[in-house]
Amino acid sequence: MPVLEVTAVTKRYRRGPLANDDVTLAVDAGEVFGLLGPNGAGKTTLIGQVIGLLQPSSGSITIGGVDVVRTPAVARQACSYQPQSSVPIDNLTPRQAIELAGRLRGGAPARVSQRTGELLGALDLLEWEHRRTDVSGGVGRLVAFCMAAVEPGQVVILDEPTNDVDPLRRKLLWTQVRALADAGAAVLLVTHNVLEAERCVDRLAIIDHGRVLALGTPAGLKAALGSSLRVELVLETGAAPPDGPAFAPPPVQVGRRVFVDVALDDVSRAVVWARDLQDAHTVAEFSVAPASLEDVYVRRVRPTDGDEEVGLYVAAV
Repeated sequence: MPVLEVTAVTKRYRRGPLANDDVTLAVDAGEVFGLLGPNGAGKTTLIGQVIGLLQPSSGSITIGGVDVVRTPAVARQACSYQPQSSVPIDNLTPRQAIELAGRLRGGAPARVSQRTGELLGALDLLEWEHRRTDVSGGVGRLVAFCMAAVEPGQVVILDEPTNDVDPLRRKLLWTQVRALADAGAAVLLVTHNVLEAERCVDRLAIIDHGRVLALGTPAGLKAALGSSLRVELVLETGAAPPDGPAFAPPPVQVGRRVFVDVALDDVSRAVVWARDLQDAHTVAEFSVAPASLEDVYVRRVRPTDGDEEVGLYVAAV
């Protein structure tokens, strides 16, 4: 049975928008589950209900079979949570903040101290260990992760954990996220970073405007696109988007990027088409690659007026 089950959850704010609309998903022990979507998609609102800070308008949420809507104290005990916002640790060193979090969650002092040292070493934070200064940016995000991971609950919720983290420590962080799941936790990763989701999660849900648009493994969601290849164009600044080639489906545009699916037999024709656009100074550069989770994302989450990138963010992991 899944550790976390969210069933038909709807959240409507009074005189406000429909933040979650009939959301259903489940997270197993030992699994990293990604909740992927643009800013304002309803991800953080859903997390607020899972940890008992908000009450659904309808639907149910259980952790370990216990209804946490009726007993929110159980949710707060069962969940370790790294929020999206900064965690203030004024007048505390990183080690003190992490150990305090572990003790508050009921960890034995010796075990918490040992685990704190392990996390600080694994994330290359030992030089910050005893600094009683304002820790901000990427180091602050990593300390906040350690505070959630030092004495993890049944469910570990990480809301945009890699924001502001440098590429080297980001890789170290993902090793620790995987270790949490391997130790038996159900890890719920909230992100709008498509590349992170593809490389790091076992399953994921794509959510937008409060609804789950796709659910499955990264491989399964990509397979649903078929055996086509992706042609990606980067438009010259100010250039109008081109019409798609006659032998391919209509293109999808996200900001200056244009994506076109082409069949394997049509790749050579697509390359000639893209080169002609480049020679005409419409396209700055182009590439051909197999379908990715990003392709699934941009076809499910379409930009609205004024959305330059729909929250789409790709970074090296």
